[in-house]
Amino acid sequence: MRRNRRVKILATLGPASSSPEMVERLFLAGVDVFRINMSHSTHEGAKTLYNTVRACAARHRHPIGILADLQGPKFRIGEFAAGRVTLAPKSIFTLDCDETLGTAERVFLPHQQIFDGVAAGHNLVLDDGKLRLRVLEASNVRIVTEVVAGGILASRKGISMPDTLLPISPLTEKDKADLSHALKLGVDWVALSFVQRAEDVHEVRRLIGTRAAILSKIEKPSAVTDLDNVVAASDGIMVARGDLGVEMPVEKVPGLQKRITRTARAAGKPVVIATQMLESMISSPMPTRAEVSDVATAVFDGADAIMLSAESAVGQYPVEAIQTMDHIATEVEHDPIYEAILYATKTEPQPTGADAIAQAASAIADTVRLGAIVCYTATGSTVLRVTRERPGIPVIGLTPVEATARRLSLVWGVQSILTGDPENLSHMVRKACRIAFEEGLVKPRDGLIITAGVPLGSPGATNMIRIAFVDDSGAPIAEEV
Repeated sequence: MRRNRRVKILATLGPASSSPEMVERLFLAGVDVFRINMSHSTHEGAKTLYNTVRACAARHRHPIGILADLQGPKFRIGEFAAGRVTLAPKSIFTLDCDETLGTAERVFLPHQQIFDGVAAGHNLVLDDGKLRLRVLEASNVRIVTEVVAGGILASRKGISMPDTLLPISPLTEKDKADLSHALKLGVDWVALSFVQRAEDVHEVRRLIGTRAAILSKIEKPSAVTDLDNVVAASDGIMVARGDLGVEMPVEKVPGLQKRITRTARAAGKPVVIATQMLESMISSPMPTRAEVSDVATAVFDGADAIMLSAESAVGQYPVEAIQTMDHIATEVEHDPIYEAILYATKTEPQPTGADAIAQAASAIADTVRLGAIVCYTATGSTVLRVTRERPGIPVIGLTPVEATARRLSLVWGVQSILTGDPENLSHMVRKACRIAFEEGLVKPRDGLIITAGVPLGSPGATNMIRIAFVDDSGAPIAEEV
């Protein structure tokens, strides 16, 4: 199934979108990857959703990606005797190890890791950013703070530490069980929450191996500080703007979104923009103008994918939300100034033969005015190198590996197709021409450029370019090196 846009759409499954009929409608409306939020899904529920998506993909003979999003560590304060208290600005408020019910002066904090990591001068954020505290003094049993931004604080509200690098793993015991279950199912991507540094990604990589790709969520200031290393360690990046806007001043988020997007693009790693993109469509059939501009900005910036959360999971208009996102993305990509903005960010190739081939393929296609770029790939790395150039023509990823085809469903501009390895170079060219023609990506007399590795079927060995032109039946009429 061919989309009329290059940016991909990622949609979260939930009560509003869990039935086979609704999954089918969402796919037809434009979803390329479905997200299973393990924070709200049981293992049995995740299995049902997984099987539903795979059945939809089989019916349409089209690779659909599945992302399992791990919850990550969640920190909450204890309970208050009155259920809630009011914290006045400039008042003193203490978090301690005393398990008795809290008051307006103190509350129990059941997380020793926070006591071990927090220091004087650090900031603490409560209830999704509604209240802020500044640490005056800290020990391993007591944190004394001054209230910077006060208000009503209820029992069991969340607490965040934007200035603190916590000495903890990004995986809780729940995450480890969820990860094991997701890998057994066969998900294509795993979203890793609470990434603080590149070592967190390496730790999870040791558990996952090559069974799934890792999408690191940038939501902590420490991850922003270590951004280059986190991107290098990850297979993809998610700009998790909700938590990022809690941990950092909200006015910094737009600039950070652009910086993270450009860093990921330069590294050839898929980048997803997430959170509140069409938030009003949870209860309204139409988005706000500001939301439309928000989605458009992500598309103009060259993000690989844009994501819906509650809009598709629990909203009243999940199909309309997908259709709206699809229409916005399509309109932006056809805007006269789209390419000027997209190519304002230049990505320099790495000093490798494969990167040189990928850059050359894009340049040749542009110079000769070819109709498509066809990449034979086993791991997807060839396609990632080519799409990093953001070519102005379709990119077709031909792969014999089903998992690779599904993972590429998250990548900008790629139409991944499952097919066997060619028998020889001549067969490779014929197959590429036929598939591009049958998919409607090239017309008679159009040319296409083909990249592959020789010997054929050798992963990570992209070293060859072919140019071919198709006749009225889709067969090659000319071929040249």
